[in-house]
Amino acid sequence: MIVGIGVDLVDIPRFERTLARTPRLLTRLFAPAERPLASRSLAARYAAKEALIKALGGSDDVHWTEIEIVPDAAGKPWFALSGSTAAAVSSRGIQALHVSMSHDADVAIAYVVAEGSAGADGVSAADAAESRGGSAAERPNAAGSAGAHP
Repeated sequence: MIVGIGVDLVDIPRFERTLARTPRLLTRLFAPAERPLASRSLAARYAAKEALIKALGGSDDVHWTEIEIVPDAAGKPWFALSGSTAAAVSSRGIQALHVSMSHDADVAIAYVVAEGSAGADGVSAADAAESRGGSAAERPNAAGSAGAHP
């Protein structure tokens, strides 16, 4: 069952200007293995990390450098999570994360889908929505609108 989705779009030239103006952001936002990548790839990874935070419904216990996007043998990106970020994902009942990233011209985009069966408290997303005063079909997905900014 989908428990969260997130999407983020990054203006690559603006991202490059921000990194040039504030070089310490590179170490604040990216794992050591990500830092040597081209700026368009970093922008896509930044978008993926933002999309993950949105899919989680917020940034509590999430740390940027504990989220690393790595390719599998076929080149498909996936999240390598560590520390409190991995624990936060697990505590939300998330069993699988799916990420898609792309960049073209001056934009980078990422989309994340979080899958799970039920939250850490054993309550499904639909049951949680109903306890807040509406059915899952009647309430917008809060995870799709939350976010954090560095």
